[in-house]
Amino acid sequence: MAEVPEHLLKRAAERKAAKDSAASEPAAPEATAEVESAAPAAAGDDRMAALLAKSAAAKAKKEGGATTATLEPTATAPIASTATASPAAARSAAPVAGNQRLLTVVKSGSIQDVKSVPTDKVHVWPHLISAEFTAALACTAFLLVFSTFVNAPLLASANFNLTPNPAKAPWYFMGLQEMLTMFHPMVAGVTVPGVALALLAVAGFIDRNPSNKPEDRKFATALFTFFLMFWAVLVIVGSFFRGEGYNFILPWRQGVHHIFDL
Repeated sequence: MAEVPEHLLKRAAERKAAKDSAASEPAAPEATAEVESAAPAAAGDDRMAALLAKSAAAKAKKEGGATTATLEPTATAPIASTATASPAAARSAAPVAGNQRLLTVVKSGSIQDVKSVPTDKVHVWPHLISAEFTAALACTAFLLVFSTFVNAPLLASANFNLTPNPAKAPWYFMGLQEMLTMFHPMVAGVTVPGVALALLAVAGFIDRNPSNKPEDRKFATALFTFFLMFWAVLVIVGSFFRGEGYNFILPWRQGVHHIFDL
């Protein structure tokens, strides 16, 4: 049911009291013009009350008839009967300058945008956290299986009188050691790593594409793929294809016993 504002009920009660008092008092001849000018305002209030009643009835019908809207009309007396109103009653019935009239009552839901707008943003939970948790479980399972079948014991203490053959760096430095067999130490140990780090540092300033879709970031995707594949090839060659004396070997012929203690 539509709720009538309090100031409208108060104004309707004042006008009804003024008309009741005007009906009981004799009318002065000079008050007729003022009352006639106030008559359209009263008629407007009557139409407003009718609109409110109609809106309340429609809402009650829409809800299944559970509630019925009742609204008492504020002014039912004919305009002709206002001819006997006193000057004071006419002045009280006249509209106040500067006030605004309410034409109708609009439900708040009808002016709100409730449509679902598709966006490319998702919540961290559960979309991101569930994916990260699944990846962590997969990595843990892989490490568990790998450590079960591959033995990785600690070696003996280093002996400066006995150099291992071949002497290899950890896998994350194997790429640099492999480049030392191809280029001068200044180039392999300083120039190439320095240029690679500089390119990675300024990549965000060169490619300013705000999209996070792979098809829109072809330059960044190609740059990172080239860097990753280049380093991965150097690490694989240095780990599996280098034997005694750091010579090139074929692991499926000489075996990989010098890398893992299977």
